[in-house]
Amino acid sequence: KADELGVTVSFTKAFVSGEAFPPSMREAFAARGITAYQAYATADIGLIAFETPAREGMVVDEDVLLEIVRPGTGDPVAPGEVGEVVVTTFNPDYPLIRFGTGDLSAVLPGASPCGRTNVRIKGWMGRADQTTKVKGMFVHPGQIAQVVRRHPEITRARLVVDNPELNDRMTLMCEVAGGGSESLATAVAATIRELTKLRGEVAFLPAGALANDGKVIDDVRVYR
Repeated sequence: KADELGVTVSFTKAFVSGEAFPPSMREAFAARGITAYQAYATADIGLIAFETPAREGMVVDEDVLLEIVRPGTGDPVAPGEVGEVVVTTFNPDYPLIRFGTGDLSAVLPGASPCGRTNVRIKGWMGRADQTTKVKGMFVHPGQIAQVVRRHPEITRARLVVDNPELNDRMTLMCEVAGGGSESLATAVAATIRELTKLRGEVAFLPAGALANDGKVIDDVRVYR
């Protein structure tokens, strides 16, 4: 926006969170003289881990206890193995014990070269389930099931999330017997927006076109 307005931004440091922070975006910040660091946080916990100038993983905040567990079991994984991030915080106003974030990560060996000695993690490595985050909003398989229930013309559906030109996009691929109409597409898109608070596109497929693999949300975003 600053480029569009021809304005020179005055800040030189940024602490960002809420969505993935790919190298291309980091480079865009740097080209404008802004040194950006990424935080890993959730709405329930707050800050969990953060980048340091060393840029080697994320240092876990000292006010939380972090575990990496096997998704769906709660059992700790071997050091360095990827698993679900589980966090405990003893905040007297809002304590959480072994809160499953649904995010994947892994513990890094040793201490950070920056001098901080707390545990480090690799950062966000994806979701432990089919829930995904689009433009800062979580999208759940249950929401896609609700869309299908509201439109009986749809026999099966899968939400594909991609990011052409680094812009998140949702497309609901719908199997519809006999093909779908423009009015149905408009109605389905309105339901998607109502349930997810996000805009989604709709594509119709013939019966049997979707793979029989149980996948409801397919996040195929690539970050470069």
